[in-house]
Amino acid sequence: MMFKIKKKRPIDYILYSVVIIAGVVIDQLSKWLCVEFLKPKGSVPIIKDVIHLTYVENRGMAFGLMADARWVFMVTSVIMIVAMGLYLYLGMCENKLYWISVAMVVSGGIGNMIDRVALGYVVDFIDFTLIDFAVFNGADSFVCIGAGMLVLALVLDIVKEAKEKKSE
Repeated sequence: MMFKIKKKRPIDYILYSVVIIAGVVIDQLSKWLCVEFLKPKGSVPIIKDVIHLTYVENRGMAFGLMADARWVFMVTSVIMIVAMGLYLYLGMCENKLYWISVAMVVSGGIGNMIDRVALGYVVDFIDFTLIDFAVFNGADSFVCIGAGMLVLALVLDIVKEAKEKKSE
């Protein structure tokens, strides 16, 4: 299978970079604020028994699983960040929804990678106590929202192709 590399306009590369950098900055700033102001308190309810800000040092992956496999996450994350970054910057991403999705996933991956490298763990703080869900952070949100948008983009493409085939 050959990949088509298409040269993009300079503004496209700037937009990719802005989305990624903004996501990383938002993530890292929120984690810094969490460490500075939330860590001493542990947990603060935003809406009691619904959503709290709770300081957690996550040494594993999602839900704290595999806490002793830090290097596995780091290697896997680097591979995925590089692969998705290449997908963006080599011009393989033509659909705007695709590139925004991929840029969000990359920004979240970089945000959590910074924590793993600098701290040895990921700072989590968003705690949906209403459904007893795992505590997570902005980077996790960017990855999940980006992945959801990517699935949506794929479904929309499949529907579009099916309509085009049907009309032929």
